[in-house]
Amino acid sequence: MKKFVTAAALGLSAVALAACSETATTESATAEAGATAITAEEVTAAQQGWGEGIVNIGSVFTADGDFRQAATDHINTFYGYEDGMEILFKPTLAAEDQFRGTFDEALSYFVGTEGTEDGGFAIAPYTAVRWENEGTILDGDSAMAMGNYYFTGTDGNETKVEYTFGYTKNDDGDLVINLHHSSLPFSAN
Repeated sequence: MKKFVTAAALGLSAVALAACSETATTESATAEAGATAITAEEVTAAQQGWGEGIVNIGSVFTADGDFRQAATDHINTFYGYEDGMEILFKPTLAAEDQFRGTFDEALSYFVGTEGTEDGGFAIAPYTAVRWENEGTILDGDSAMAMGNYYFTGTDGNETKVEYTFGYTKNDDGDLVINLHHSSLPFSAN
């Protein structure tokens, strides 16, 4: 009988040890996932930075500076093209080439390319970009935000644009856009 109790006790100890090990592994994985989880503050900071980047591109263009380089830096900072990610980009002012899955297509949209529909959205120039999020969904290592953003022209007038942005983190842990859809509000006129 004593051997049976000892064997049972050893069996229970092994189960308890395995359970503790599994809990430690689960806690470790949860902590690791938490380190990469996207926060609402990161999304807000990315939106603010994106808007400032658009204003900067227009300012560089107006000052006869290297606006193509400013746009390249902006795209490489805020989008995942450089990281080899698939990017779903449907810009506001695009009808013929509606979707911009490559860096070159995105750059063309931002600064324009002769012989295309791209007039250079970001060289307008704008003096501010204001965001009004309808909502933001955080899902661990991804996030989505939807709402309206407003582009202030040099005349002080705002252009309202509807947007949906998706975010993920690249290998360096930087938040980047992997989905960008924007459009002008519907008009029944």
